[in-house]
Amino acid sequence: MCFSAQADVVGGLLVGAIGVDVLRHVDRRPEVRALAALPLVLAIHQLTEAFVWWGLQGNVPTSVGHAATVAYLVIAFVVVPVYVPSAILLLEPRGPRRWAMSSFVVLGAIVAGVLGAAIIRGPVTAELGHLHLAYQVDLHAGGLVVGAYVLATCGAALFSGFRPVALLGFVNLVAVAALAKLAVDGFASLWCGWAALTSAAIALYLRLSGPSRISVHRAHPAIP
Repeated sequence: MCFSAQADVVGGLLVGAIGVDVLRHVDRRPEVRALAALPLVLAIHQLTEAFVWWGLQGNVPTSVGHAATVAYLVIAFVVVPVYVPSAILLLEPRGPRRWAMSSFVVLGAIVAGVLGAAIIRGPVTAELGHLHLAYQVDLHAGGLVVGAYVLATCGAALFSGFRPVALLGFVNLVAVAALAKLAVDGFASLWCGWAALTSAAIALYLRLSGPSRISVHRAHPAIP
C-alpha cells in the first residue's frame, strides 16, 4: 500500500472487505465494535489517497486531488490520534490499565488539535515521491508533535491487557522508527498504509476470537 494509486485501491478494498466482514460477525458490544471498525476507517483513508495520486498525475482535476489531500490529512492527523487510543481504551476493563491508557486519549486530542489547526492554517501540499507521497503542512516544533503523535497512537496498546493488542503496539513502535528512517517526507503516507494492514490483523483477531475470548468484564483478559 501507498506505493501507487493502484496499490492504495487494492489495499483499501481488501482492508475494507475485512472490516465489513468483521463488523458482521464480531461481538456487537460498542466497546468491541469500535476497534473492529478501525479497518473501515483506514480503508476509506487509503482509497482517498488514490485520488491524491491521480490528482498529482493529472488523471483527475487538480481541485479533486487537493480536496483528497486535505481529507487524507484530516483522517491521518485529526481522526487517527484520537480514534485509535479511544478504541483500545474501550476494550479494556476498568482498572489501573484503563486509567493509564486514558492519558493517551488526552494526548491524542491535543495532537489532533495542533495538527488540525495546521491544516486549517495551511498551506497543505502533496508531492510525488519514490514509491510514496510526500505531504507537507506548516507545522511548528514538528519533531515534538510527531513524537507525541506516535506516542498517542501506539502508547495505549502497550498498556492493553490483551497480549495481541500489546504486541501490536510494540510492533508499531518499531515500524514507526523504521519508516521514519527510510522516508522522512513520506512518513504520513507509509505509516498510514502500515496502520491499515495492522488494523486488519487486529480486526481478524477480534473476528476469530469471538465473545467468549474477549470479555470486558474479566479482570485479566490477556490471551495465553
